[in-house]
Amino acid sequence: MSIFDEIRFVSNNETFYKMFIDGNWVESSNKQTFEVRNPHDNSLVGKVQKATQEDAEKAVQAAFNSKGKIASMSALDRGNLLLKIAELLEQNKDEIIKILIDESGKIGKDANGEIDASITRLRYAAEEAKQLGGELIKGDYAPHGKGQIGMVVRQPLGVILAVTPFNYPIFTAIAKIAPAIAGGNSLVVKPASDDPICLLLVTIVMQEAGIPPGVINVITGSGSEIGDYLASHEKIDMISFTGSTFVGRHMASVAGMKRLQLELGGKGAGIVLGDADLNLAVKECAKGALKFSGQRCDAISRVLIVNPVADNFVNMMVEEVKNWKLGDPKDPNTVIGPLINERAAQKVEELVNDAINKGAKILLGGKRNGLYFEPTVLDFVNKEMRIAWEETFGPVVTVIRVNDYEEAIRIANESNYGLDSCIFTNDIDKALDASQRIECGSVHINSHPTHGVGAFPFGGDKDSGLGREGIKYSIEEMTKTHTIVYHPREG
Repeated sequence: MSIFDEIRFVSNNETFYKMFIDGNWVESSNKQTFEVRNPHDNSLVGKVQKATQEDAEKAVQAAFNSKGKIASMSALDRGNLLLKIAELLEQNKDEIIKILIDESGKIGKDANGEIDASITRLRYAAEEAKQLGGELIKGDYAPHGKGQIGMVVRQPLGVILAVTPFNYPIFTAIAKIAPAIAGGNSLVVKPASDDPICLLLVTIVMQEAGIPPGVINVITGSGSEIGDYLASHEKIDMISFTGSTFVGRHMASVAGMKRLQLELGGKGAGIVLGDADLNLAVKECAKGALKFSGQRCDAISRVLIVNPVADNFVNMMVEEVKNWKLGDPKDPNTVIGPLINERAAQKVEELVNDAINKGAKILLGGKRNGLYFEPTVLDFVNKEMRIAWEETFGPVVTVIRVNDYEEAIRIANESNYGLDSCIFTNDIDKALDASQRIECGSVHINSHPTHGVGAFPFGGDKDSGLGREGIKYSIEEMTKTHTIVYHPREG
């Protein structure tokens, strides 16, 4: 007997998964489902409910009706709830990891890492829930303010709509759910349709931990059918969305008067200067470009390498990338698995072929077989090529040679994106100068960009989004300032 039996049933040798609305595991109102397939071999992982607008309305109404339940809980109780979720997630992670590998194509090491990071984030959010304070302001610095005292506290926003991407289907969801609960909000969660099953498994863990019915609602289905309905709903107080810039812009256009937290596309630059430790730079740029097949918004999507060390860098990079074995995600020797779907694989192939046709050189890889794209080193990329500007989301090390430091900064800032970047140098003055001049949400020095468990704030500038995430910072985004002013009696 498994705690997950309640959320699924078998019919005609196919496994069907339910969705979670108002504390109940339910089928869609019209009984329609969609398939989730393994990107490695196209086998059927399961069939998932295709929510209708009627289902979406029930989910929003449940969250709206239940927001008082979580808001009225003490900070201590909310923190303990998050700790209980973390404990049960740890106990039940093996089956969740198996599903995560099957539906996302993520290798075992990365799937384990995603669960462990989610558990850590839950525990950190539990501590932050207890630290959510305010301030006391004396009013006597202003005219007629003598004796006045302002008490500033933070209150929940209400109902949060969390829309999550395929690349970190559990961790990104937890990165939104944990701070929302810590801040006293209820949620409607809409996972990506490529790999939603693992989050459904995590949801029953939350139910087992004792989250009040209606506080979290997880609905699955097509964004084109229920996305606008949810985003424009008047009872949704905030949208926390991670995904493409195109979808994020559209969501913002229909949201109306809601708070927005949007982490969108990226085109992270990795600047490598002549005095850099090339061994370090090569290994970090490879990780930044290739980890999870490059399907990350914080990926190093272009390496800006100064000419004097470019030849050495690319030769070393070719040897490094040869170690990144492509294959079955369940093979413990595999480092790079498949891309998530056919559309994604075609896009990477188009970008690489466009670059080759315009003069770039393939030093390694460059071919695809189904959803598998070889780890690729692409040299002599220039600004006329699409891959210099478009988000790659594939396992490609894109090398752009530059004359000097200033040209690297200029090209880095010419991108419409501004999420993450990094610089490799032993010159602390240049490192700090670049860190302030590169136009993006965060800059890493001598390391590939990574958002980690959220100890530091992260988020995008320009077309990469609005707002900031992170454990403490997400809680602040998901709460509002409330001011109480005491006026003393006269006389």
